[in-house]
Amino acid sequence: MKRAFLSLLFFVGLLLVWEGVTRLRLWSPVLLPAPMKVAGYLQSAASDGTLWTAIWVTLKRLVIGYLIGLAGGIPLGLLTARWRVLHDTIGTLALGLQTLPSVCWVPLALLWFGQSEAAMLFVVVMGTLWSVVIATDTGVQHVPPIYRRAALTMGAKSVSIWLRVILPAALPFIVSGMKQGWAFAWRSLMAAEIFVTILSGFGLGQLLHYGRELNAMDQVIAVMFVIVLIGLLADKTFFAPAERFLHRRWGTAQ
Repeated sequence: MKRAFLSLLFFVGLLLVWEGVTRLRLWSPVLLPAPMKVAGYLQSAASDGTLWTAIWVTLKRLVIGYLIGLAGGIPLGLLTARWRVLHDTIGTLALGLQTLPSVCWVPLALLWFGQSEAAMLFVVVMGTLWSVVIATDTGVQHVPPIYRRAALTMGAKSVSIWLRVILPAALPFIVSGMKQGWAFAWRSLMAAEIFVTILSGFGLGQLLHYGRELNAMDQVIAVMFVIVLIGLLADKTFFAPAERFLHRRWGTAQ
């Protein structure tokens, strides 16, 4: 209860500082609108359905691309952990591509797929895939060898060892990689939606882009607030509980 109160107090303080700065006119109201003006845009966009439609379009793209990235990243990470030659080749490639900024994939996606949903999904998958590969590989490498030897002693076969011993033991690392992949997927999708225009569906990135084009900073800040809020909700409702459960399960909780 005390922690929740302190957190609430902190964010209320931020709002008060924001309101105070706008009242002091340290920056132009065009560049830094008041909190009530941002709230007014959110209310207006929610009332006419623009905000909900944009959230739905963005989340649909994000979830589909993210799931494809997971479906490819986890098996690929297991393979790179299993065979040294794949670790030295694909693993090194994944490490290099993970450092590539998400926006760098956008020109390639446009050239390959044009102004299409496929271009969006490609950028999201590339933002997710490599961090999941690296996290899965790292997780398997950090499984204590005694687990494997104990399973062999009890007569377990190779496939059973991987599915029932190594993979569960590596889950804390994999979930951390999934969390990181989710963050990279968000960044990738925002870059794609800003540069790729699809008339059939406008997401949060397009709202952000049009707000910049129109010098509507209340729209820009409001969309940024929505993106942050969705990210926090995803972490608090899925990733944080999963991490707490796995840490309790493996006795690493503090």
